[in-house]
Amino acid sequence: MAKKATAKASTGGKKSSKRGTSTPGGGTSVAVRSRSQSDGNQSDIVDALIKLLQSPLVIDLLAVGATAALAAITESRSSRTQGAIGSSKKALKSAGKAAAAAVGRRLQNEFEEITAASKRGSDERTKAGARA
Repeated sequence: MAKKATAKASTGGKKSSKRGTSTPGGGTSVAVRSRSQSDGNQSDIVDALIKLLQSPLVIDLLAVGATAALAAITESRSSRTQGAIGSSKKALKSAGKAAAAAVGRRLQNEFEEITAASKRGSDERTKAGARA
């Protein structure tokens, strides 16, 4: 049954979205979907997202956040063993805050480095233009 639905979809000159119907014999329906331009755009977006997630900056940010969260959880655990009573919700909330703060500091440092480098680059171009 699936072969017939595939053959019908591939023989037509016009590609469109079609749904197979159930057969009287109780067979299952087969949905055939054509590849449109939106599918191509979506795969481009997915590829771009994967490349972004594999970038060194994102990996570094995730590592910084995870380290800060782990440190906050460890701190709450050690304070609990020393007699302070704390809930798991508080530990999780403090871990999230620590991770967000660490990622924020790291991003701020990156932006400051980028702006400093761009100012140095524009100063060098200005000096080179004045010499010429």
